[in-house]
Amino acid sequence: MNASAEALPTVRDLVLSRAGDDSPAMRFEDNQHTYREFTAGCVARAHLLRRGRADGPFHVGALLDNGPEYSMLLGGAAVAGAAVVGINPTRQGAELERDITHADCSLIVTESRHRELLEGLDVGAATGRVLDVDSPEWAAALAPYAAAEPPSAAIDPLAPYLLLFTSGTTGDPKAAICSQARLARIGEIIVDMRQLSCHDVFYQAMPMFHSNALMAGWIPCLTAGGVAAFRRRFSASGFLPDVRRFGVTYFNYVGKPLTYILATPEQPDDADNPLRMVFGNEGAVHDLERFSRRFGVPVEDSYGSTEGGVAVSRTPETPPNALGRADESVRILDPDTGEEAPPAVFDDAGKLLNPDEAIGELVSMTSAPAFEGYWNNPEADEERTREGIYWSGDLAYRDSEGFVYFAGRNFDWLRVDGENFAAAPVERILVRHPDVDLAAVYAVPSPMVGDDVMAAVVRRPGARFNPEGFAGFLARQDDLGTKWVPRYVRWADSLPQTETNKILKRTLRRERWESDDETWVRDGECYRRLTPPDAEAIRAEFEARERVSVLDVS
Repeated sequence: MNASAEALPTVRDLVLSRAGDDSPAMRFEDNQHTYREFTAGCVARAHLLRRGRADGPFHVGALLDNGPEYSMLLGGAAVAGAAVVGINPTRQGAELERDITHADCSLIVTESRHRELLEGLDVGAATGRVLDVDSPEWAAALAPYAAAEPPSAAIDPLAPYLLLFTSGTTGDPKAAICSQARLARIGEIIVDMRQLSCHDVFYQAMPMFHSNALMAGWIPCLTAGGVAAFRRRFSASGFLPDVRRFGVTYFNYVGKPLTYILATPEQPDDADNPLRMVFGNEGAVHDLERFSRRFGVPVEDSYGSTEGGVAVSRTPETPPNALGRADESVRILDPDTGEEAPPAVFDDAGKLLNPDEAIGELVSMTSAPAFEGYWNNPEADEERTREGIYWSGDLAYRDSEGFVYFAGRNFDWLRVDGENFAAAPVERILVRHPDVDLAAVYAVPSPMVGDDVMAAVVRRPGARFNPEGFAGFLARQDDLGTKWVPRYVRWADSLPQTETNKILKRTLRRERWESDDETWVRDGECYRRLTPPDAEAIRAEFEARERVSVLDVS
């Protein structure tokens, strides 16, 4: 570690700087903790992690709900020099096993409600090294360090501190690296941009295995010295009661939470609350405005990735459905030729007339050197930063005024409810069905925000779609993630293909649920045949939310 690296900020420094602070740090259910207690808890966990360190990477898997334990584990890992691997409890079976072993977890910290997810799995170096925070053994192991001084540890600010699973084009999730220096810097930037302080109460309800919770919620709170009000899991009906109960002034989100909150019954006193700032990404434009009006709080929505390579900021003059403007280093390139895409051309109704030419991949010409990479995946690193350019993997187009519009993601991955996942694992599950010969899974636009899952399958000759049987089959697949269940199923004798027998997902996505093949839509726990009136009703949902333009470019 050179002298310049030693001068970089660290999360460890932030945690230890609060050791003598008796102001409130965390509120959770009926309990409250001061920063002095938080720091002592982090130090105790740092000692425990160092005592249990095994040979190999110092990686600690966190399979926990939101709360003080997760927060103190993050702080303890920073003090100890460990990396925290955020484990997604909605993944199951072989996919969960793969995440844990790929990230080289040598220790897993979990709780009783998630312990059964690990039963029967080969978790590699973490086998036999699972700690349950609900157990008497956990409390007993921490007890000797209740008043301990911080362990002496040589912390490299640029070493991996977080491994955050995302998804790319290969079908396997990738673990994006975030160092202590980068996370500490993000905290400084957000606190400065959003004018946050020790007087703010940060509502932390987004899942803490996700980058949004850590980068837009946890680290700004620690940086500002504010109060973290934890919600074990997000609840739309619990949102406003929590805001009032905890005195929440700042809420971060990703994906559909605003939509879900707006679906709760409106009350005349909804704006009677302490909120002063809502900040996140991927909210629907129509919902941003409605949320702001209903709850009397400004909503700032932006674009950014876990890897941090490209940022686009919304401005007051940003057109509907645009992400905003980016600096001159951000461009839209044809991923095959590397040529810059021409500006979008629209008709009088706002429909994009030149999607094939205008849509390209969103890139940064300058941020590739700052990309911290993926754990144990040099091929993905090279793909992300080829030719010295940072390629985001997101498709976009730009209008003549320079506003950037999101046009979807690579057709081999999806984003549902703020979570990324790849199509390939879902496809592998669907072909287990005895009536399915081939499956293609891809994203179609959701009327609310983000994607819905659609599966086009080639049925075996003569097979008929059994809606109850198909739903039952999905329910029996232990490795099918909770977000992976298709909303739409296209039941076909054949699918459009290239000359090399690759399925044309671009064509499938453009046809969506409006092809000549029979299509089924999930209705509750089962499927029913999608009819022309259903298709009209779906389009009406897009129109009501002012998202019909996304149908024109899909």
